[in-house]
Amino acid sequence: MDNTDTRTEQRITELEIKASFTEDTLDRLNEVVVRQQQQIELLQRELARWLAQAPADGAPMRSLREELPPHY
Repeated sequence: MDNTDTRTEQRITELEIKASFTEDTLDRLNEVVVRQQQQIELLQRELARWLAQAPADGAPMRSLREELPPHY
């Protein structure tokens, strides 16, 4: 094997290593995106449930501060 073949093989090996690391990173990022999408969907369902419980007549929500006893 001459020097050029050795360098070419070394470069191919380095590229294979980089591709492997890139694939691993992409897999981990995909897992994060899937988890975030699940959290978003959960929050959307909770928000819809919360909005469904809100007064339908458009009355403003009561503030908890207004409900504090007078000695606070």
